Amino acid sequence: MPFPQQGVAKNGQPLHYAVGAVIEREGKFLLIDRAITPYGFAGIAGHVDEKELPEEALCREVQEEAGVTVEKYKLLLEKEIDGVTCSRGIGVHYWYIYSCTISGTITTNTREVKSFGWFTPNEIKKLPLEPSFAYLLKAIRII
Repeated sequence: MPFPQQGVAKNGQPLHYAVGAVIEREGKFLLIDRAITPYGFAGIAGHVDEKELPEEALCREVQEEAGVTVEKYKLLLEKEIDGVTCSRGIGVHYWYIYSCTISGTITTNTREVKSFGWFTPNEIKKLPLEPSFAYLLKAIRII
């Protein structure tokens, strides 16, 4: 069943649903340097739109931000995170984090992405990470 765009967090505040992609190749992970708030390096991520399933949002966001197609995905983590305000002004998000296999050549959306790269877990630890994704990468034990 499709999700609403907004829900209510455990603390009673408005909540948005969000998806994130963990894309790995030869021991390195694809991260983007976000051009919009919240800033920092993160996996490809975004909001679940009204009446959209998280898996649909995942495929759409990966296509929009990196120009590639999600071929396979697996849910790694679901978690409510408070404290990082998004570009839409909401500070609580319920995250769906997926490992993904992609196809195609990466061509980033310059409106949302400053740059991208493939990073080892040790390299990731040294990057200025977007706070939610820093938490999520620790939760799934990449860093």
